[in-house]
Amino acid sequence: MSQTADVDLGTMPRWDLRDLYPAADAPELGRDLDAVTRDARKFKKQYAGKVKRLSGAQFAQAIAAYERMQERLYRLGAYSYLLYATDMDNAKVAQFYQNTREKLTDIGSDLLFFTLEINRFDEARLKMLRAHKGVKRYAPWLRGIRLYRKYQLADDLERLLHDKDVAGRGAWTRLFDEAVGALRVEIDGKSLTNEQALNLLSNRDGAVRRDAGRALGKTYAANIRTFALALNTLMKDKEIEDRWRGYPSPMAARHLANEVEAEVVDALQKAVKAAYPKLSHRFYALKAKWLGKDRLDIWDRTAPLPEDDDRLYGWDEAKVVVLSAYKRFSKELGAIGQRFFDNAWIDAPVKAGKTGGAFAHPTVPSVHPYLMLNYMGKTRDVMTLAHELGHGVHNILAAPNGVLMAGSPLTLAETASVFGEQLTFRALLEAEADKRRRRVMLAGKAESMINTVIRQMAFYEFEQKIHAERRAGELTASRIGEIWMQVMSESLGPAFQFEDGFENFWCYVLHFVHSPFYVYAYAFGDCLVNSLYAVYQQQPTGFESKYLDMLRAGGTLQHKQLLKPFGLDASAPDFWDRGLSVISGFIDELEAAS
Repeated sequence: MSQTADVDLGTMPRWDLRDLYPAADAPELGRDLDAVTRDARKFKKQYAGKVKRLSGAQFAQAIAAYERMQERLYRLGAYSYLLYATDMDNAKVAQFYQNTREKLTDIGSDLLFFTLEINRFDEARLKMLRAHKGVKRYAPWLRGIRLYRKYQLADDLERLLHDKDVAGRGAWTRLFDEAVGALRVEIDGKSLTNEQALNLLSNRDGAVRRDAGRALGKTYAANIRTFALALNTLMKDKEIEDRWRGYPSPMAARHLANEVEAEVVDALQKAVKAAYPKLSHRFYALKAKWLGKDRLDIWDRTAPLPEDDDRLYGWDEAKVVVLSAYKRFSKELGAIGQRFFDNAWIDAPVKAGKTGGAFAHPTVPSVHPYLMLNYMGKTRDVMTLAHELGHGVHNILAAPNGVLMAGSPLTLAETASVFGEQLTFRALLEAEADKRRRRVMLAGKAESMINTVIRQMAFYEFEQKIHAERRAGELTASRIGEIWMQVMSESLGPAFQFEDGFENFWCYVLHFVHSPFYVYAYAFGDCLVNSLYAVYQQQPTGFESKYLDMLRAGGTLQHKQLLKPFGLDASAPDFWDRGLSVISGFIDELEAAS
């Protein structure tokens, strides 16, 4: 049944978290927790109510102390989450994760006053403080803090929201995660994890895909009340906070976090929706033809082409493919990527109790990132490795900015990851001489880009619709499913016919509960990288150094400043159409070869 269950993909790495802490009960962890608790209380006693009276030198000293505490808090939080992410079924690990989060929330409560008081400065006061060179270094961080100034509540309300998060939004998110992690999908007499069952949707055997899709639909339906309750509660929680803060839309907080103008995202959404017919609709009509069908079943969406040999890449081969592509572009980028494989910084195999999907966790600048995968050997898994490694090298390059400024807004944080995918795909394509195999690869890349751009923007629209409707009252599970089906059918197009059961497939998209409206960052990043790669192809000389400088900037620059050296501007009217034209070009080539 499974294409990977009986295949030896080689020895896959498990990460070693001892670079953070030796163990959950390690004395080092306890000492750090005690120390940062004391430091936070001391910091509050020293500065609370007095920040507005600090000199430039004193303010610089206070920010530096705050940053040191944040470094330690992030380290503790990263360790507890990474331990939990691969062992959610372990009650003791889950307890440790929750207890740590509660303790960190308490410590954070003592530090909350600092940014609140900074946002009460008038512009003249802030300008005077920023004249000090020690404060000037933190100008990008201060800029980010000040974006929230008009939406800031009274101190006691801010503290209440902060303290309640661990028992509110955080608790509902954990419930959702554990419910998904505990799912077991019964297929052909075997009990599979959610990730293993989803993997079967790209099996070359249509009957296997159908059975997997129906089994997943049945499993989601059996748990849909829990999923719908969690989503409804999280949406209501967000609506209450948004209303109190005065955000103009449910998306506004995400746009602020991404430091991107709403108009830019609106232009991206408009361009993508207008491109449905010439991209996803056209591609899936071609795919139906390739599969010999009048219309595709929804379970055929990720089916391989008939001539696809569906080859699997062992772990060692995937490593060579990805690192070779990185090194070919940049020796420095490749050398940083090599470190992830030379050290135990990756957790690759599928296992029960492990969270789904993949991610790169930056932890803290003084340590290093960790990558989590659910590697099953398919081409898309190789691309996922390339994607997450891009995040990893970006995190390392940006680390010298310090914990307050190393992280990029999500829209730009996806640039290095998508660019890494592009490098890997181009390397594979150029090395392939067989015309049949090249067509398969082109089709796979076009489909991947459709998933990254069209599907993620459809997810964004789904979120817009359910958050808007939730303001009038709770949505039933069936209503959420109706909205999901409406948006999916519009974006995927008339080439598909839908079966009962697919209406609940929204529940495996964890971004909906973890990070509302996160998803447009993928489309932003893909279109941005398409334009960046075009610049690279046209003017390769000097591109590498400009690209690495962009990654090193971390969160210190905004998108207009970062793209200016490449002659790009995401606010330009034709910017998104340029990125989308790359996908259209791939489909043109596929049509010509059909």
